Amino acid sequence: MNPCFAYPPATRFGRIIPKSKIYQHASASAALKRRFVGLVDQIRWAHKLAPSTLNLNPSPQVPEIQVFHLQLREPSVDTKILRAIDQAIPFPLIFELTCGERLLVAAAHKRPSEADKHKWVISEHFHSDWRPLETERAPLPVATSMDKLYEQLLSPLLPVAADAEDSLPARIDRTQAIAAQQRAIDRLQARLRREPQFNRRVAINAELRDAMRHLHQLTGPTG
Repeated sequence: MNPCFAYPPATRFGRIIPKSKIYQHASASAALKRRFVGLVDQIRWAHKLAPSTLNLNPSPQVPEIQVFHLQLREPSVDTKILRAIDQAIPFPLIFELTCGERLLVAAAHKRPSEADKHKWVISEHFHSDWRPLETERAPLPVATSMDKLYEQLLSPLLPVAADAEDSLPARIDRTQAIAAQQRAIDRLQARLRREPQFNRRVAINAELRDAMRHLHQLTGPTG
């Protein structure tokens, strides 16, 4: 599914965001500031998707969706930079990253915290592949409310296909569980390569088989 959407002219915002504003609101460390300087050329608040600009029903969970355009100096996806921007902006965000003639779309699922209404819970970031900048954009998905629109904007970025009864949060939880399980498998495989003793290799192999079995369960059909 194409994650690049043609946002209506009424949603255009076009404001340049100084990096210093992100540093301030995200409490950026010196190391993070260096990452911004090294990778990000410009941050532009490109579109504002809101009930007023799209004529959609409002949603407490998704009052607005902002589309941020990041012009990069090299084609790299730095999730620490994306997370810092998400922490600084109190709305769900869709990122469009460009470098030269290439484009990538990224986003995290973002929802208000139940414990503190002034804070947001942010999932890990998901992203598309790099594609030509002139890729044809899909029409904005048909939706009746802001939360339904948000689901449809995020859906193409998730590597786990939707089952008939899967909600968006369930798909995100499953995607994150698969990623965590794959990291566990990678660590076990690295241990296996380093381990010279036969009896320990046997034990690691048993752990690895269990881990791969669990990954297969996670990636199989849920229904």
